[in-house]
This record gives sequence, structure tokens and C-alpha cells, in this order.
Amino acid sequence: MAKGEEILHIFPDYMRDKWGIVIKQADNLQEIRLRIGREVIVILQNEEWYLSEDGQVTRQQEGACLMSERDMEAILNHICEYSVYAFADEIKQGFLTIPGGHRIGLAGQVILQENNIIRNMKHISYMNIRISHEIKGAADMLLPYIYEEGRLLNALLISPPGCGKTTLLRDMIRQISDGNLYGKGMAVGVVDERSEIAGSYLGRPQNDIGMRTDILDACPKVLGMMMLIRSMSPQAVAVDELGCEEDMKAVYQVMQCGSKVIATIHGDSLEDVMNKSFLFDLKKNKSFGRYILLEKVGGRCGIKAIYNRSFELCYG
Repeated sequence: MAKGEEILHIFPDYMRDKWGIVIKQADNLQEIRLRIGREVIVILQNEEWYLSEDGQVTRQQEGACLMSERDMEAILNHICEYSVYAFADEIKQGFLTIPGGHRIGLAGQVILQENNIIRNMKHISYMNIRISHEIKGAADMLLPYIYEEGRLLNALLISPPGCGKTTLLRDMIRQISDGNLYGKGMAVGVVDERSEIAGSYLGRPQNDIGMRTDILDACPKVLGMMMLIRSMSPQAVAVDELGCEEDMKAVYQVMQCGSKVIATIHGDSLEDVMNKSFLFDLKKNKSFGRYILLEKVGGRCGIKAIYNRSFELCYG
């Protein structure tokens, strides 16, 4: 199914005529934001547009289509194949993944258990439809820097939000798994906590992440990394968005078991990331062979600088 058709099938039949013009721009479409009682917003090439009542994309807020409670409920029911209860586990995590790897973020009223664990979510009033884009070859420029004499190095990708780091990570995984000019193919384990890397639907990846790649979908990073080490014997483990001391302890354990780690972390600079207290031990032990600083260039992910384990500049 083409990307435009995948996006169009998010919506019930009676809504689809309105989305024709947007769908024609599927390759440039990044997000569709729906909020009950508010204007429908589409993000095209990092720019915000409104959807008008007659299906046009416009800069004018006046006359923009408002999302009704009825339409929001209809979209949710349609996505959940008219059995919202069957998707309760996904909904309580705050997102649904659909064919094509597109992810639908959800927000509304959270229902908590006694131990402050989320039991469910109701009165869903907000959706963020994030369009999955595969860019094969996105990691081509990076490959020479993450290998030394055919051996893969531990690498940490540093990126501000919205720079396309997950797209880059996805292509790195694919090329590490399949093999490339700089290293032979390796068994890669992916802990896809938010179902963004592989975009799995019913357990199967919707994105090409390589022939030797195994995935734990919707699994917490700390649990997933050790599960993969015990069960799948990966030569490399890939995770997105490290963010706490527990994550770093798990990363260190993976490295101690002999597997390489490819990971991402939010940050605006190398100094910003290295000053995080939970990175102290990995910094002290020079655990990562490469630190890759990303930036947005012309709406796409670009490499700003690459540093070695001693924090010396390799590129940039």
C-alpha cells in the first residue's frame, strides 16, 4: 500500500474526501494534529498549515476545519477496528502504531491504579498522527566514522528534538544488519520502546531495518536490553532516547557482555550531554567510540560534528 493510502485509511470513509489534497503531499507530510474543538493542523516540511472545510491547506486560521468530538471518536474507533477495548494496552501507553509504521499519539483523561501506574485512558481529545518516513541511505555519510578496521564502534547520537535522529538511527541499523562497505552484516537487537524505529504492527516491522535484526516492540529499554542479551545473542544493540541512570546502567551491562551499542540522546551540544550526571561512568570509561552531534539542515537531519572516545573532533 502506498504511503498516501496508508494515511488515508486512518480516517473513516465519510472523512476521506476532505484529505485528498493533503494525501497528495504525503512525502512532505510530517504530522497531523487533531484537538477537539480546535483547528486541524498539518505539518508539511516543518511548516504549519490549517486544513479548511473544503479540504484545502491554508495559512488562514479563519475558516479552518474544527475537529468535533464525534469525528475524533469515529477516527479512534476506525483505527481500533471498532474494538477500542482490544487496544487498551496500546492506548494506555499513549500511542497506536498502524500499518506503514505511522504512529498516532493520544492524550486525554488518564486513569491511574493505586500504585500510580496508568491503567487506561478515556475521553481521548487529542491526537498527533506522526508520519513515518524511511530514507534509505540517510546514514551513508556516517558509516566510515563508526567502523575501525571493520569493527563497529559504540556510538551515541546527540540531537535536539525534531532533528530526524530516529530516521538516521533506523538506516544505521539497516546497514549494520545487512552489511556495508565498512563492515560485514551483524545480528542487531532493537529495543523499540515507542514503536518508532521499526514501526511494528502486530509484531512485524513496517520499516526495513535489516535482514539480521530482531525487535522487542513496545518494551522498556532497561528490560529489553537485557532480554535481548539473554535470548537473541545480538552482536549490536540499538535503542532510542536514553534518559536516566537506569538506561545507562543497562547500556554498560550490554557493553560488558560484548555487544556494541548504538543509541540516541537528546542534547544541543556535546558539553550539554556530557554534563549529565548519569553519563559520568560511561564518560570516565570512554565507553562510546563515537559521539555524533546532529543538526537540522534544510529540514533534514545533518551531521554537525563527530568526536572520538577522547572527545577529539573527527569531523566538522
